[in-house]
Amino acid sequence: MASLQDQFLKAGLVNKTKAKQVQQEKSKQHKIDLRTGTKSVDEAKLAAAELQRQNAERAREANAQRDAAATQKAIMAQIVQLVDKNRQPKGNGDIAYNFTHGSKIERIHVSGPVREHLVAGRLVIVRLGERTELVPRVIAEKIAERDAALVVQVKKAAEVDPDDPYAAYQIPDDLMW
Repeated sequence: MASLQDQFLKAGLVNKTKAKQVQQEKSKQHKIDLRTGTKSVDEAKLAAAELQRQNAERAREANAQRDAAATQKAIMAQIVQLVDKNRQPKGNGDIAYNFTHGSKIERIHVSGPVREHLVAGRLVIVRLGERTELVPRVIAEKIAERDAALVVQVKKAAEVDPDDPYAAYQIPDDLMW
């Protein structure tokens, strides 16, 4: 395949002397660039490199978001598996047990012994969406490591606010409303 310069010569668009002169100027410029250490800048190459860099950055961000979503999904699957394997029965549900989850007061119905375990802190309430499950404290701590918002923190009777004006008046655990 002939060069572009040869094609122009054959078409008669340039003459041999003009083509030779352009070739000599290119050679001189190349020698100067080699001597000074500078390279001639090609804007098209720079724009292509910048576009390639931007595309690579966008791809890295998309991969990071995809990895974060996959990690979150795996953590949620681990939590569901922990709850399903270790959930405790609530009993026949004759006693209502009230607890706070977020800013709401929720209620579950449990048996007397299960209520005692909840009050003592041996069982902990875990909320998975609309599901409310009871799990042992050890399992609840493992779940809290992964996502603390799912574990309902029950305030023990021993935890008393020092500024509470009613601290001297203890409410019995078996008080039913």
